[in-house]
Amino acid sequence: MSKQLSLEKIEQYILSKPSGYLEFPFGEGVAVFKVKNKMFATLSLGKMGKGDVKSDSSEPRDWWMNLKCDPDELVMLRDIFPSVIPAYHMNKKLWNTIILDGSIPQGEIERMIDNSFMLVVSKMTKKDQRSILIMLSA
Repeated sequence: MSKQLSLEKIEQYILSKPSGYLEFPFGEGVAVFKVKNKMFATLSLGKMGKGDVKSDSSEPRDWWMNLKCDPDELVMLRDIFPSVIPAYHMNKKLWNTIILDGSIPQGEIERMIDNSFMLVVSKMTKKDQRSILIMLSA
C-alpha cells in the first residue's frame, strides 16, 4: 500500500468521526481536526508542515500526526513503535506524534485515532458527549 493511499484513508477516517471537521489555524501546512471546537488530531508534512527533505535523501519528509493519548498508554506506544515519539509542539504527557512512514499497521493507527477522539469527547459537557455518542451508536 502506498503512503498516499494510506494518508487518504487516514484523513477519511478522521473526518468520519461524528461532528468532526478540518481547520487550518496554523496555516495551510498543518491540518487540525476538531470535534465541537476541540482538537483531537493534527496532520502535517514533516515538522509543522515544513515538508523539507530528509537529511539522507532527496525524498520529502513523512507525514506527522499528533494524537491525544491516555498517559498510561503513551509511553508503551513509544516503546513498541519507533515511529511514535513525544508530541511535537504539544504537551508530551498527553500527546504523541505518529510518523506515518508505513511501519504502523493501518488498524493500529485507526485505534489511536479512536482513542484520541474519545479522550477529547470525554472532557466535554454531558450534553455535547450525548450528541456525539448517539451518532456513534447509530
